[in-house]
Amino acid sequence: MDKVSSRTSGDPEKLNDTSSSVSSASPVTLRDVDPVLEKRIWRKLDLYILPVVTMFYLLSFLDRSNIGNARVAGLQPNLKMTNKQYSIALTVTYVPYIVAELPSNLLLKAVGPNLMLPTMLTLWGIVTTLQGVVKTYHGLLACRFFLGLFEGGVFPGLVLYLSFFYPRQKLQWRVSAFFSAASISGAFSGLLAFGIIKMNGVGGRPGWAWIFILEGLFTVVFGVLSYFLLPRSPAHARFLNSDEKDYIVSALKRDGATGTNDAADSFSWREVGMAFKLPQVWMLAIMFFFDGTILYGLAYFTPSIVQGLGYTASRAQLMSVPPFATAFVVSMIGAFVSDRYRCRGLVTIFASILAVIGFAMFLKSTKHKIQYASLFFSITGTYLAAPSLSTWSANNAAPYTRRATAIAIGFIMTNSGGILATWLLGSLSPAPHYILATRILLSFAIIMGVFAGLNTWYLWDQNKKKEVIRASSTIEQEKPGLGDRSAWFVYAL
Repeated sequence: MDKVSSRTSGDPEKLNDTSSSVSSASPVTLRDVDPVLEKRIWRKLDLYILPVVTMFYLLSFLDRSNIGNARVAGLQPNLKMTNKQYSIALTVTYVPYIVAELPSNLLLKAVGPNLMLPTMLTLWGIVTTLQGVVKTYHGLLACRFFLGLFEGGVFPGLVLYLSFFYPRQKLQWRVSAFFSAASISGAFSGLLAFGIIKMNGVGGRPGWAWIFILEGLFTVVFGVLSYFLLPRSPAHARFLNSDEKDYIVSALKRDGATGTNDAADSFSWREVGMAFKLPQVWMLAIMFFFDGTILYGLAYFTPSIVQGLGYTASRAQLMSVPPFATAFVVSMIGAFVSDRYRCRGLVTIFASILAVIGFAMFLKSTKHKIQYASLFFSITGTYLAAPSLSTWSANNAAPYTRRATAIAIGFIMTNSGGILATWLLGSLSPAPHYILATRILLSFAIIMGVFAGLNTWYLWDQNKKKEVIRASSTIEQEKPGLGDRSAWFVYAL
């Protein structure tokens, strides 16, 4: 292994070394691996892990947000719900969702993601299906509560799960790949709803009920299959040979994505507390709240917004597809740029600018065509920002428990924003103009961009200070257990 001084050069990959024992973690050292082997390893993970994770989040977002499509298809009048009651139904989902996120993330490694994630998927699929047979508003409330409880740990759990396999600078493209399922589900949900509501009257049930039943049953089937599809960790991946497994472990340790020993990544209440003390965690938490408010507002209310522009219910389902499809394409391009040029902050700032443009267009114009066009900016900006923030959070906290807690804090704030969104667009700001909601979401998009700039500056400043420390000391002189506070841990900007 090279001396520490050789690892403090300008190479960002080398700067992420956190221990002189890294290359001894396995018989395969990173210097000995040829590019063909490396390419094969990441391709295997992308082929075996990424599609399953993507389907998880697609079904999660689809089953949570399809109530917006069901509303347009007649759910609200059928259950004799007021706008206030509809907002309450959405809020009931978020309360257990928020409560479940941190415990779920802390338990993920101990229980095993290969067991915990499929179980959550299967259970929320059952609850989604049951929404299609409810006869009363209170029955819907019960379903929404348990839907939130079982889904609560999914998104933070999936981000954490991917960090078990991918180094930090390879993570955003993968997070975006599965998070893009949210934008796909926004498009897919509209297409599905357009077809499914034609089943109105089949089996004596309204069309909106079949949206829940068919989409929920598919989730249950995939949930059962996923027990056989998700490996617990790289060491348990049957599609990898021993050299490939050793390489992944070495790559993660060298990158600083995992600890250099099992003790470093074991559970500790101290590390939970440390996550709450990180300035970058709280700056990101503020951005998560703002982006979550915007994201869930658009996810739940886009069909209603489009319908308010003069389209029929079925046409509104179709017209909600193109903005989400555009968001998918842009978020994947943004993820590639972010990983390639290591610029999480700049991508987030760009995303906030897109959202600002979109909300400004919707607010200032009275022409329906321009208001519809504004959705391409606001939805795209919001769905581009979310995976950037998620990856940024996962990149800049270590070891495992601190990272798990930091990710959970971010998503607790995201879903707290979801509660605000349901009331903003559901009751406090009347359709079809949503003037108050648009003004607030516009201000949130602006502030999100400001905090992205502040967080980028803070992390850059911390990296400069760490560079000074590395120049005058060795890693052996450093106090153990610092995690991301180590001078040899370089923050992702």
